[in-house]
Amino acid sequence: MRDAFVRALLREMETDPRVVLITGDLGFGVLRPVRERYPDRLINAGIAEQSMVGLAAGLAMTGRKVVVYSIGNFPTLRPLEQIRNDCAYHGLDVKIVCVGGGFVYGSLGMSHHATEDMAVMRAIPDITCFTPGDPEETEAVVPAMFAVKGTCYLRLGRGNEPRAHESPVSGWSFPKAVRLREGKDIALLSAGGILIELKRAAELLAERGIQAEVVSFPCLKPIDRDMILELTGRYRDLITVEEHNITGGFGSAVSEVIAETGAGCRVHRVGLKDTFTTVVGDQAYLRKIYGMDAEAVAALAEKTVKGYADEKGTDAGGNP
Repeated sequence: MRDAFVRALLREMETDPRVVLITGDLGFGVLRPVRERYPDRLINAGIAEQSMVGLAAGLAMTGRKVVVYSIGNFPTLRPLEQIRNDCAYHGLDVKIVCVGGGFVYGSLGMSHHATEDMAVMRAIPDITCFTPGDPEETEAVVPAMFAVKGTCYLRLGRGNEPRAHESPVSGWSFPKAVRLREGKDIALLSAGGILIELKRAAELLAERGIQAEVVSFPCLKPIDRDMILELTGRYRDLITVEEHNITGGFGSAVSEVIAETGAGCRVHRVGLKDTFTTVVGDQAYLRKIYGMDAEAVAALAEKTVKGYADEKGTDAGGNP
């Protein structure tokens, strides 16, 4: 996802000389094309994230579009006051980019597990939050992020992760959700790089005779209310999956829409159960340990569908 971001960023820098990138002393390999083409528009602020965001705010006040780039929690939680007071409050064109959302840096422990960032960033007024699910969605949302006036947050995964989409997400319209797979028994929803687990879960469910719909939300705030309401009109149960704490994150955002509109649908939230991570390991291992990998999602979906079928006296596909 970070490589897709850099490709999209270079296109923006080529067409708009106001775009400036600030890095927190990292990413020199992946950012090499930026340094080679636009050395006067790449700034290394060092390991000083609060100063980095303050610098970004100052540059934005001179008319520049500033991208702040760092890993995990460091561009969000560490400089949160500067994001809130200096950038968002003044409506400045600062784009906060987190590479390593969720468990990407799992082996480095909880300080590097970005599992509260979506809740924190979407709670700040006037911040638009983008949560693409794979590299294809990343390339689709970056132009929209630059088109949005004001402060934005972009949550990325890592480099070389598998693509959930088999082809480019062309014609994406802000802030629409993206349907990855049609279904009829249950809907699986996600925001962020966990999308690949939903795709795999749907494949597992298909082998068990259950047709799961898979929908990705590349934009968390504002969220695609129309898609949520369409799904609640067709399904009794929705499963939301996020590599994040379930408190205040994607599942909460979906539940808020359903509660406010009175839609008759039950939401099952998959994510961290309001806890700190105490286990160290790679991303795949932590997803399994904390019950958000494909097997865990498929098991929950199967239990939910079969439980409903038992209530109605039908099979898992809804047949008498």
